[in-house]
Amino acid sequence: QMGSDDGNPHEKPVHAVTLSRPFWMTECEITVQEYSMALPGPANVGHRPVQSVSWADADQFCKRLTQREKDAGRLPSGYVYRLPTEAEWEYCCRAGTTGPYAGDLDAMGWYRGNSDKNVHDVGTKAPNPWGLYDMHGNLAEWCRDWYGIDYYQQSPGRDPTGPLRGSHRVIRGNGFGAQQRDCRSAARDRMTAGSQGTAGVGLRLVLTPDI
Repeated sequence: QMGSDDGNPHEKPVHAVTLSRPFWMTECEITVQEYSMALPGPANVGHRPVQSVSWADADQFCKRLTQREKDAGRLPSGYVYRLPTEAEWEYCCRAGTTGPYAGDLDAMGWYRGNSDKNVHDVGTKAPNPWGLYDMHGNLAEWCRDWYGIDYYQQSPGRDPTGPLRGSHRVIRGNGFGAQQRDCRSAARDRMTAGSQGTAGVGLRLVLTPDI
């Protein structure tokens, strides 16, 4: 079940979604060190997640990482790294739960109430029930989908991928400066696709059959 009837209008209605394709998701947000292996980035700062990355840069990182791993023979045949769809992201964030959060927010996420308004190393809070870290808070994360304010009114029930076009891309999870309610599993936000140097926005990847 995707969405929330208790949240913002663009989170409604709650609707059933089926994800038919297998995928893996990175357990943590992509770090500065990981990002710099495929694209130029800032100096290594331990296990901090990379931020201030545009959607286009995030997409390019996925493509370069895919090519590198293919060349090294480390990818299953036909698989690619890419940004998660909004439906894949929420499915993994919920991790089988149905409430606003996948557990206790203070135990699982860095947000305005406990972050001291700073980003933190990945994996320093408790994971969700599926072993994924920082799905709530720390950094907002780019999704593959274009944003549509009324998309849930018409989205397909099987493998939704967002509108065909738009001016903004979906971001999920929200970050260290966000209010508690903005870090809910169903909370949606968006950012201009061409935004550059946006602090508080990072990424995590899925490995999935190419679509």
